[in-house]
Amino acid sequence: MIVRISGEGQFRLPDDALDRVGELDNAVVAAVDAGDEPAFHARFAELLDFVRSRGEALPGDDLHGSDVIVPPADTTMAEAAADFTGEGLIPD
Repeated sequence: MIVRISGEGQFRLPDDALDRVGELDNAVVAAVDAGDEPAFHARFAELLDFVRSRGEALPGDDLHGSDVIVPPADTTMAEAAADFTGEGLIPD
C-alpha cells in the first residue's frame, strides 16, 4: 500500500503493516466522533509516526498513485472531521 502524507511525500508500507494502519485510522475516527481533541492529536500523531517509521519513503520523482492520502501533520480536528468520518481513510 502506498500512503501519501500531504505535504511530506509517499511511503510504501509492507503488507503486515496494513492492519495496524487501519486500527490507527479507526482510533482517529473515534476521537473525532467523540469530539475529543487531545485524543485526536495523540492518535493522529501516532498514525503519522507509524507511516513514517514503517513505510519506505519513495523518491519525490516517483509517480506512483497513492492508495491512501493522509492530511498534513498540522491538520486541526475541525479540518479532520471531513476526512475521518464513517470508515475513515481506509475502508474496513
